[in-house]
Amino acid sequence: RPRESSFLGHWAADTTSPLAFTFSGNHGIYYRWIYDTKVLGITTQTSSALTCDPNTGQIAYPTGCVVVILNPRQNKQRHIFNTARKTVSALSFSPDGKYIATGENGHRPAVRVWDVEEKTQVSELHGHKHGVACVAFSPNMKYLVSVGYPHDMIVNVWDWKKGTLIASNKISSKVMAISFSEDSYFVTVGHRHVKFWFLDESREFKVNLSTVPLVGRSGLLGELHNNIFCDVACGQGKMSGSTFCISYSGLLCQFNEKRVLEKWIDLKVSLANCICVSEEFIFCGCANGTVRIFHTHNLHYLSDLPKPHHLGIDVAGEEMLRRPGATYSDTIALAFDPRHHWLCCVYKDHSIYIWDVKDTRQVGKVWSDLFHSSFVWNVEVYPEFEDHRGCLPPGSFLTCSSDNTIRFWNLENGTHVDFQKNIYSNNLLKIIYVENNTQHLQDLTNLPDRGENANYLDVKSGVRVMQVSPDGQHLASGDRAGNLRIHELKYMDEVIKVEAHDSEVLCLQYSKPETGMALLASASRDRLIHVLNVEENYKLEQTLDDHSSAITAVRFAGNGEIQMISCGADKSIYFRSAQKVSDGINFIRTHHVAEKTTLYDMDIDITQKYVAVACQDRNVRVYNTASGKQKWCYKGSQGDDGSLLKVQLDPSGTFLATSCSDKSISIIDFHSGECVAKMFGHSEVVTGMKFTFDCKHLITVSGDSCIFIWHLSPEITTCMKQHLMDLDQVQQQRKAREPVWPHQVRGGFLLPICALYEEFYVCFHVAHPDLPPLLLSPAPACVLTNGKLPMWAKRLLGEADNADTAAFNSRVSYQPQGRWAERAAKEPIKTMLDADLNYFTPIKNSSLHDSELEPQNLNRLLSEVRKVSLAQGGQESGDKPWNSFSGVVLIPGSSSPFTIEPPSTCEAGRNISLLGLWICFRGSCLFRAELASGACGFLQQNLHLPPQLLTAHKPRQVLSYKT
Repeated sequence: RPRESSFLGHWAADTTSPLAFTFSGNHGIYYRWIYDTKVLGITTQTSSALTCDPNTGQIAYPTGCVVVILNPRQNKQRHIFNTARKTVSALSFSPDGKYIATGENGHRPAVRVWDVEEKTQVSELHGHKHGVACVAFSPNMKYLVSVGYPHDMIVNVWDWKKGTLIASNKISSKVMAISFSEDSYFVTVGHRHVKFWFLDESREFKVNLSTVPLVGRSGLLGELHNNIFCDVACGQGKMSGSTFCISYSGLLCQFNEKRVLEKWIDLKVSLANCICVSEEFIFCGCANGTVRIFHTHNLHYLSDLPKPHHLGIDVAGEEMLRRPGATYSDTIALAFDPRHHWLCCVYKDHSIYIWDVKDTRQVGKVWSDLFHSSFVWNVEVYPEFEDHRGCLPPGSFLTCSSDNTIRFWNLENGTHVDFQKNIYSNNLLKIIYVENNTQHLQDLTNLPDRGENANYLDVKSGVRVMQVSPDGQHLASGDRAGNLRIHELKYMDEVIKVEAHDSEVLCLQYSKPETGMALLASASRDRLIHVLNVEENYKLEQTLDDHSSAITAVRFAGNGEIQMISCGADKSIYFRSAQKVSDGINFIRTHHVAEKTTLYDMDIDITQKYVAVACQDRNVRVYNTASGKQKWCYKGSQGDDGSLLKVQLDPSGTFLATSCSDKSISIIDFHSGECVAKMFGHSEVVTGMKFTFDCKHLITVSGDSCIFIWHLSPEITTCMKQHLMDLDQVQQQRKAREPVWPHQVRGGFLLPICALYEEFYVCFHVAHPDLPPLLLSPAPACVLTNGKLPMWAKRLLGEADNADTAAFNSRVSYQPQGRWAERAAKEPIKTMLDADLNYFTPIKNSSLHDSELEPQNLNRLLSEVRKVSLAQGGQESGDKPWNSFSGVVLIPGSSSPFTIEPPSTCEAGRNISLLGLWICFRGSCLFRAELASGACGFLQQNLHLPPQLLTAHKPRQVLSYKT
């Protein structure tokens, strides 16, 4: 396994895999076995967080705590991870393209300089308290300028190679942008602010490079002094002495070398956001997707760039054509590539377009992509089918967001008949808009300071959770207003919409096919769980209100018998079993676990035996799904802060991934609890995680609107696939060893029931009318139960709570009917007595590890049973005939037990003889029968019983067969 590798060291980097390294911490050495990643998203808010390498044309932009370096021609990404785990707020390429400077926000933010090729940090500069709004290299690369957030009110000039602060000064207003001139001065703009800053190198050398006051002069704004200037760009080439800036109100201004406002023109737009300058053109990014182009020499208007897609577009079916009356997203950031004459535009709906502007009369699109513009809540991987009957191509996954969209992604290079690659994105297949309102498609987190937008953001918007049906035909989604929607994925039509809850839907879960039923559970903050029958057009079967607070997760489990498990903010876990009733199904609570910490998420492993729960105390607790008992408890996060928010098991059940509120992601060995990988990169909490079915990727989504596709190392992938092969092999061997029990044999019946329920000892008889008489000896006594009874059995015995007894009076008064139903006592469940137990030795099943075998408890109970038998006048073994026995079999999940009746005579007058007795003991079955030789052959021939289970004329021999 990866943790057994000899790959050790302190910050030992792998040059081929920048993310595959180890680090030493307070909890030992942890391995990072994540080789590479792909990011779908962008967190750029202004042009200060978008930059272009003037030498290669590569574009750099932030995605949370990661800097993405994009090669648009090859459509390839490279990544620089901020090791401080702080959000990247600003960045800038050096003039030679070898370095990137980044600014960040948070506690003690730093200005960092990174080597682009090596992707390593070369300088770390601390001089701001709250955050860094802008960074820029000087043209000679000697200096680096950083501007702090409004609370810092400071501008710093650094000698970044030496790591020293050489000049600084306070500012009195919010600074929005910065630009360096070729004449070694720089300009800052902001709220009623345009200021020119000059570097006096001679003065700096006189004071031995100690920090000196930075000299600044305000621009002469004249009548425009009340404007908010949002971006600035210094001229290049022949226009190097001019400075161009733009205001929110839509004014383009030109300042000369003497800081005087020389020209200004009205862009005739409702809002302007950004500006970018080349030697020939000025590009102004404005509202409604408008980018205006002007000459740098005379500010003459040339043309507009083509607009991007309109809001609400169907990327799978529409061409890139202008629609009258359509709404477009605002342009918020621009960057120019002087080598290829490409212009990169970032729009407010988090889409990116790169335009070829070599000829402004024939502008062409080079590359584009569309991302979520708001909080991403959930991710689901589309199931894979061998016969290609799925509605989506292999390798597809879905995400939902507060921008009111559900997006379908695919990272495979192949194409699908119904989903050809579209002209907008190489990764995006389809977008479902759950509402007609398009206002949520634009990022509203960075609005200008305008009063009319104070209450513009609707906190109840967005799709909160979703789930794909196991057959891949339906998509269930729940929004933050409590609505439940069902989409048919073949034609992407909404077929059902129900106002299911009073608050946001927090969890949706389809039952697996192996449970034998098609159900959908919907859980909400209103503490209710609705159970819907999928096969009957999502008819409501039951509403559960056991929880007293918000329900954070609900899951179905079981093979053949369906079980529901839920957890919530009330610190409770409820285990329920389904029972069939006349009008459908009914879930009855079987176990209730009360913890001391809030439970945020859970997942069930592939064997359906265990459920892993993410807890507020950063622990993962694993419970047995059948008994509700805790199996393991280990740390789910390696840090000492935050809470565990999400847990997700891989398809093989080998590893589980956890996310913590400290924004970290861990991959942990499910059985040992050992951390094998730890990742970071998101700038907000991780809200969803899924492993892909090929075991090669882990997909995570976050509140930063970004999707990370982590590429797992071959060691982890091999481990998962090997475990899947082992499980498949064990299942095949188990099927090969199991006897074939026909349910119907020539008009008679064979009862193939061997019910296991925690510590139950269940016995039953097998009878058949067409068998010859058998030589049988008295069977050993056995005890029906030695552990916790399910709720229905407690009620049957009258041991249930008084509050629940009234509703089940009919079951408490249950009396078996028939000739052989007479009892020696009033208890509805009897024991079989009077047998010699000296040779009775239970055999423990090594394949089950849920509980330890306690033979002393069984012997004690059997001895008590024998004493009771003798006290009631019973006989020792061998004296009591078979036909004096009757009993009741406990079936978990059944609404009532059924009676075992002794042999009798059938209608045809043929003798029914007892074939034998099965005793279930924690997964092991003991078979005892003394049969005539002819009976053995008859059984093997007609009932296909394994020959090792049948023995002729060997008294008191017990044969075992492990199921």
